[in-house]
Amino acid sequence: MSAPIRVVLVDDQALFRAGIRMVIDSQPDLAVVGEAGDGAEGVRVVRAARPDVVLMDIRMPVMDGLAATAELLADPALAAHPPRIVMLTTFDLDEAAARAIRQGASGFLLKDADPEFLLAAIRTVQSGSAVIAAAATRELFAQFSEPARTAPPAFADLTEREREIFALAARGLSNAEIAQREYLSEATVKTHISRILGKLALRDRVQLVVFAFEHGLA
Repeated sequence: MSAPIRVVLVDDQALFRAGIRMVIDSQPDLAVVGEAGDGAEGVRVVRAARPDVVLMDIRMPVMDGLAATAELLADPALAAHPPRIVMLTTFDLDEAAARAIRQGASGFLLKDADPEFLLAAIRTVQSGSAVIAAAATRELFAQFSEPARTAPPAFADLTEREREIFALAARGLSNAEIAQREYLSEATVKTHISRILGKLALRDRVQLVVFAFEHGLA
């Protein structure tokens, strides 16, 4: 069995953290390796624990989740293995969540999400095969999208097939869904997605969705 996905919880509500830890630690492929009650402590814990995934509350004392996320994603010491940061929020159309994703967070979750959805989200963001809550993410950026900018020259470097895959990924489709629509293997889709992200200098699939909205390509 491969090593479990390492998770750090950053939230100022101790009882909430305890509940989430219990859910995560019940799974053989997941492990909580650290907790923090505010953003500043969260930055220290993440730097020490080097997790794969961070569940980060947006609104906390001392340092909020946006500032903590920005600091972690800009840390050169974490550049070789940057954590996937998932923002936790209490309402779905949260402008702060949109801002966090624009600066590099890998998605958002509602704090009242079902345990099964939470676990699936952690696995999804770690695998990079889909966007967490794709419909909600698209709605978030439709609500808080900025004026469309001209697509950069790098977009013209995509092949016709890559543009087709880009359009489907921008709608939030998973590798499996794209493979089924395009009559391709999932491995081929994964290769195309990797090339698209590389050409456009994008961190992950949720950044691809952001790119599509910001450049009028959604």
